[in-house]
Amino acid sequence: MANDVASDLDDLDKCIRLADIADQITMGYFRSVALGVQTKPDNTPVTEADLAADKALHDIVIHEYGDAYLSEEGSQTHHTGRQWIVDPIDGTKNFMRRHPEWGTLISVQDDSGTLAAIMTAPALGRRWWAARGKGAWTKDVGGTVRQIHVSKVNTLSDAYLTYGSLLPWEGTTAGVDGVLSLMRAAWRERSPGDMLGHAYVAEGVVDCCIEATTKEWDMAAHAFIITEAGGSVYTNATPDAPADWPRLIITSNGLLEDQLKKALKQ
Repeated sequence: MANDVASDLDDLDKCIRLADIADQITMGYFRSVALGVQTKPDNTPVTEADLAADKALHDIVIHEYGDAYLSEEGSQTHHTGRQWIVDPIDGTKNFMRRHPEWGTLISVQDDSGTLAAIMTAPALGRRWWAARGKGAWTKDVGGTVRQIHVSKVNTLSDAYLTYGSLLPWEGTTAGVDGVLSLMRAAWRERSPGDMLGHAYVAEGVVDCCIEATTKEWDMAAHAFIITEAGGSVYTNATPDAPADWPRLIITSNGLLEDQLKKALKQ
C-alpha cells in the first residue's frame, strides 16, 4: 500500500520526487575516480550509480507508491494497471567518461497510456517534463521554467535532423547509406547523443531525431513529452513487443514524419 504522503502526490509530483532523488544519487557518483563498473550479459556497461539510483527508485515505487516497476537494470516485464518505466542513467558510457550528456528517464502509465514523465539531466542543469493534457515544460540552466512546443518546419530541406548513432542503422532496411542520404537532404544534421536529440525535438530547437535500436525504457519518457509538446513519435515496435526488443524510433514535429518514414523505408 502507498503511504499517506505518496497518496497525496499527483503523478507529476511523483515523477519530480523520483527525479530529485535520482539526481542526488547520480551526481554523487559523477566524475568519481573510483566508479565501479560491471559488464552486463549484453556486453553493455552498468555502473554502481545506475544500480544505486535504480534501487532507490524501485523501492519508492514498490513500497510507497504501490505500483509496478520496469527498468533497464531491473524487471523488464510489462504489467497491467499502473507501471513506472525507468532508465536510471541514459548515457552510461558518457557518465563513465565524465561527459555531462546523460540523464534519468522516468514515466508512469496505466492501461489508458502514459500519465506523466520527466527527463532530468543534472550535469547539464536541465529538465523536461509533461503531464497528460497539460503540455510539456522545461527548466533552463538559470532556473527559468517555460512551456515548450515542437517546431513548424515542414520540409526536409529546411529541417534540423539529429540522430543517436550511425552504425546501428546497418541492420535496418534503410541502411547507413539511407541515413546518409537523409542527412544530405536535411538543412543541418548533428548528433547531440542519447536523450538530448529527443529533448530538443520537444523544445522545437531541432525538428526530428532518429535512432535505430532503442529499448522501451530509452523512449517512454521522451515519447510522451514530445507528444505533449505537439509532436509525433513513430516506432516499428508493436504494442505487445517486449520492453528489451530493439526498436527504430523517429521523433519529429509531426509535419516531417511521413517524409522521414519514406526516407528510412518505413
